[in-house]
Amino acid sequence: MRVPRTFGFVDLSGFTNYTAAFGDDAAGRILGAFRSLVREIASERGVRIAKWLGDGCMVVSIEQINAVAFALDLEHRSGEVCAPLSLRVGLATGHALLFEGDDYIGSAVNMAARLCDAAGPFEVLMPTMQIERLPRGVTANAHEAVELRGFPGPIEVVELGGLPELVASTDTGELWTRSPFA
Repeated sequence: MRVPRTFGFVDLSGFTNYTAAFGDDAAGRILGAFRSLVREIASERGVRIAKWLGDGCMVVSIEQINAVAFALDLEHRSGEVCAPLSLRVGLATGHALLFEGDDYIGSAVNMAARLCDAAGPFEVLMPTMQIERLPRGVTANAHEAVELRGFPGPIEVVELGGLPELVASTDTGELWTRSPFA
């Protein structure tokens, strides 16, 4: 089944070098803090963690605006939690094949992964042509076009910035008090 989704890939830059310099235990502490933060923000922003990828993850969202808010919240809040490592994120929207009920295959997935690879420290990159609507407080800033392995020609992208507002509709903290539960 093909479904429209926004995909995000997140990576902690420098994790391998950090592990080599400070050891597995120190790296494990940062990774644990990172994963806790990802879970918290995913819950707040209504995105699903599709899979963990070592020192990163893949997230999926039905609404692009929620994926953008997740990425920027994570970028801002990870600076302290994950220091001295930096975060990089790639986002892409499109139709993908829902494969075996819990995995996604398609160009949008591949593009998000390649954009994450192309992003610099604390950058959130997204194709210019895929922007539907940005959350309040978020800006799309000019970025040079990027060449992505597996995609023909340069891709026009923007770097997303700002701090998105938290909208009540994505706050899952009090779900059990709402109808039909109340």
